[in-house]
Amino acid sequence: MTEQKEVVMRESTPLTLLNIAIEKGADIEKLEKLMNLHLTWEKEQAKKAYWEAMTAFKANPPEIDKDKKVSYKTTAGTTAYNHASLGNVTEKINTELSKHGLSASWITKQEADKVSVTCRIAHINGHFEETSLTAAPDNSGGKNNIQALGSTITYLERYTILALTGLATYEDDDGKGGETVYINDKQKSTIVDMINSKEIDEAKFLKYMIAESVDKIPASDYEKAMASLRAAKGGKK
Repeated sequence: MTEQKEVVMRESTPLTLLNIAIEKGADIEKLEKLMNLHLTWEKEQAKKAYWEAMTAFKANPPEIDKDKKVSYKTTAGTTAYNHASLGNVTEKINTELSKHGLSASWITKQEADKVSVTCRIAHINGHFEETSLTAAPDNSGGKNNIQALGSTITYLERYTILALTGLATYEDDDGKGGETVYINDKQKSTIVDMINSKEIDEAKFLKYMIAESVDKIPASDYEKAMASLRAAKGGKK
């Protein structure tokens, strides 16, 4: 009976089955099938561990205040808003992610007049999820070419990690924001089309964006809105 229990326990995973097959001198074809089964099983276990860790992270997420103020003049008036600096975002999020065996990193790629940033969050077991955003260099506020490129990369790094973790920043401008520039009609149409095509709960989306309606989303938050929609699984409940 003890021997039977030992065999059952050894056969509980594809790896133990593979070891048993090797011990019994199984042929190459059978060993290859068992190895593929083992690799598939490992990937599924890693994926499961990732989502369990992310669920634990989201159960007690860090609060990220908007610690940096931006103000500049445009043809539409004065644009002024507060946002969370990249350092503030990454420090707080990575500190909490690491407690669950998770870590974030970025890959940047430039093509023609666009720059793309991909944020990847990986678990120590190997599984990772990622999301990407693409935008043109930010020429606002009289920046030179290098500053414009750096500003966009920083912006995209900030919002890709916020989108991938499902976190929002907290407004802290004491009502001193000046004139707000909202998204244009084309941007509104893009957001509405994605909400409809992915069956996103619009009320929850607007709550996340801290906006009373889609057309009241600040232009400065457009990429954040698109990142969250791309990352959303969709499907109203």
